[in-house]
Amino acid sequence: MAVSQLWANIGAVVPEIRGCSQSNQIQPEVASKSPSRRLKVSPQLNRWSRARALRSGRKLDRPNPQIQTLQSDASPPPLTLSSDTDVSDNDVVEGVEVRVAKSIYMVSDGTGWTAEHCVNAALGQFDYCLVDHGCPVNTHLFSGIDDAEKLVEIIKQAAKQGALLVYTLADPSMAVYAKQACKLWSVRCTDVLGPIIEEIASHLEVSPSGLPRGASGRNFPLSEEYFRRIEAVEFTIKQDDGACPQNLAKADIILTGVSRTGKTPLSIYLAQKGYKVANVPIVMGVEMPKTLFKVDENKVFGLTINPVVLKNIRKARARTLGFGSEARSNYSEMDHVRQELEFAGRIFAENPVWPVIDVTGKAIEETAAVILRLYHDRKQKFTMPTISKRY
Repeated sequence: MAVSQLWANIGAVVPEIRGCSQSNQIQPEVASKSPSRRLKVSPQLNRWSRARALRSGRKLDRPNPQIQTLQSDASPPPLTLSSDTDVSDNDVVEGVEVRVAKSIYMVSDGTGWTAEHCVNAALGQFDYCLVDHGCPVNTHLFSGIDDAEKLVEIIKQAAKQGALLVYTLADPSMAVYAKQACKLWSVRCTDVLGPIIEEIASHLEVSPSGLPRGASGRNFPLSEEYFRRIEAVEFTIKQDDGACPQNLAKADIILTGVSRTGKTPLSIYLAQKGYKVANVPIVMGVEMPKTLFKVDENKVFGLTINPVVLKNIRKARARTLGFGSEARSNYSEMDHVRQELEFAGRIFAENPVWPVIDVTGKAIEETAAVILRLYHDRKQKFTMPTISKRY
């Protein structure tokens, strides 16, 4: 359905919806306020909540923006309970409201990757609230929405649920339509892709195509970068876990560390960005390949980890592989883990130019960001900090 035809239909439908809303005939559906349960919180639960707040580092008088009182000013404030909180039937009385999760709709005319990652990155700023279920959130992704009729159905549903709409629509007419439709239905919305496209178009003095990624009318020529990334992935897979040490000189980046420090997944992640990566394990009693110490030392990066965390990872790995108790003791016992890390530490100390990156508690993306920053700093001959420092 064309956008112009839909606007004509919207002009006829919206006044009726507003009129019904004013006569309170459709008010419960539009407001979509979920019914509240009446609970009495025992003194023990109050003490538990206060202690939990103190442990998490939050102030007890910190206001929660997600909790809103829907009753009169004389009524007690609402309470958000986490899913693991048990409240007995004897504690149920009038006066306390349990909050439910709020919804965030993510709409894209492509895969939705951009919208999803932007929302997740933004939600990371509210982890103090999300972890304790103080402001629970449900996210819903709608990808491949390239038709105005589908879009308006999503916006109507968002209006019923009181959801926030986050959209990445490459087609400018669809983006404008989404903004105006959200205004008509009083849906809170934000455009993630539009502002940056406008700025880049102004900077390059070129108009954008307006086509989403993967559109049928969009051609993707096989560039040199594409073939470079394919070659990097193939090289990295062949060089996994110390294989073909004679090819280390051809690698862009070389990772080394004890078992279960994440060398393989980190290598694949970097390879997908176009870097040829080799990883070399450090094992007590096994001689390191001599070519590792002959290549450009600016390519080599050491990985280390907290011994307690490494022990737990290895125990889980041993159970997955079905190792017996004797095998597990040699692989995941604390004494053996500490000895391997100390052995690796001595190798790192003998090669002070290798940066040593502590991967404890780091996601693959975080570790990769550190490696790439150091890699490009060296390549551009920027001033480096003390290399023996751990990152």
